[in-house]
Amino acid sequence: AEDGGDGPSKSLIQMTNFSERYAKNTGTYFCSDPGVTAVVIKGLAEHKDTLGAPLCPCRHYEDKEAEVAQGFWNCPCVPMRERKECHCMLFLTEDNPFRGDEQTIDPNEVQSLTEEAKGML
Repeated sequence: AEDGGDGPSKSLIQMTNFSERYAKNTGTYFCSDPGVTAVVIKGLAEHKDTLGAPLCPCRHYEDKEAEVAQGFWNCPCVPMRERKECHCMLFLTEDNPFRGDEQTIDPNEVQSLTEEAKGML
């Protein structure tokens, strides 16, 4: 659903807030490239809108609805919760070479970075 560029959608704001809270609570950081962070948050928000849950956007699924019901890959996924392993590079541990210093990102920045990325595809 296009919101006509009126600013970030409700789900985009929710997933941004969740990501910031989760990073702080787990002592993890966003990627040094904010474009990576933005694309993942946007993917989570789109899945929240279309599937009703923030299914990991960085994997291929045969049946997204079945995956949502199972819950393993709903963010934060089981590998992240158990071992702090984030396949998407959204939540990076301190020793990860791609980690930045940020645990916050503005929803407006998420929106503008993902719109820029769309223009490059």
